[in-house]
Parts: sequence; C-alpha cells; structure tokens
Amino acid sequence: MPPPGDHPERLGVFGGTFDPPHFGHLVAAVNVAFQLELSRVLLVVANVPWQKVGTREISAASDRLAMVELAVAGRDDLVCSAIEIERGGDSVTADTLDTLIEQDPGVEPVLIVGSDAAPGLGTWRRRADLAELASVAVVDRPGASGGRPPADFEHVVVPCPLMDLSSSDIRRRVREGLPIDYMVPDAVREHITSRMLYAA
Repeated sequence: MPPPGDHPERLGVFGGTFDPPHFGHLVAAVNVAFQLELSRVLLVVANVPWQKVGTREISAASDRLAMVELAVAGRDDLVCSAIEIERGGDSVTADTLDTLIEQDPGVEPVLIVGSDAAPGLGTWRRRADLAELASVAVVDRPGASGGRPPADFEHVVVPCPLMDLSSSDIRRRVREGLPIDYMVPDAVREHITSRMLYAA
C-alpha cells in the first residue's frame, strides 16, 4: 500500500507483438493515458506471443523492441518495456503484472486492450489472477467495435479516433512493395527497410 496521503501511480500496460508498431497503437496509448489520467503507458513487447506461435512467422524480439523504442523516442508518457523479453519464455500478461506490482507495490495497473482482443481475455493464461491484478481499458478497433471482456473483468471503454491500421496489413504492403509512409513513424519504416523485415 502507498503511504498515507500518497496516490498510487496509475500505469497503463499495453502489451503486444508490435510487428510492427504503427500509429494506431500510439494514438490508442496517448488517448487512454489522457482520458484515464495515467502517469505513463508501458508498451510491453512480447517475447514469445504464445497465442500467435505457429500461425505466422514472427520477427525477432530484438527487432520488435527496437521498433517500439524508435516509435516512442522523445516521449515521457509512452515507455518501451522489455520486461517480457528479459524474463524469457512465453509472454504471460499476469506474470508481467505480478512483476510490475512487486517492483512498485503502490502501482495501479490498467491493462489496455483492443476491442478485438477483449472478448478473449477469458482464454488468457492465469485468467482469474489477471482479472484481479488490473482493471481493463478497452479501445474500439475498426471491424471489431463493441468487443468487451468477460463480466468478471472490471473495465472501461475509452473513446479514441478509429484508425484502420493493422500490423498484418503493413507486413503485407511491405511484401508487395507498397508504401507504408504515414502508417508507421519514419524511424520505424527506416528500420524495416534497413533490416529487410517482411520482405518477400
């Protein structure tokens, strides 16, 4: 518990594969931070996103981490986190929340998820712990508007500009030689090009 008179830090926890990070991610993070008066939002880069393993090729964690670092460079309110990469193994959100609370017992985590992922929270590992460890901020996404968590997850819906961007579409565009300007930060686009990520 925080000392009397102190307010707990309300910390946004926005996990993802970020393969690659795009402006939709950043707009969501900024708007949730503003609407819920969060001190910071951690963009937590998954080490092994176990729900996606076997469905497609996933870029190296080092590349995904580098792109998120580039995407949030120069901002104090958005912070790239390597906590799951440093822990190794499968990325389990409840484990990450445990670690954040151990590091700062006064922290109040707010888990940020898109409306596409929210209904599936009940399938995440350590489901019951997850519902206890953090409240949930749901951001509507184009094509998946209205998706909400199971009833035992305390949640709030945060209005954000709807940006029809997805990492899968950006990867497809790169494979097909199409431009991704203004879909990702310039520094991220340059990293994709220099590392030949997503190329056919």
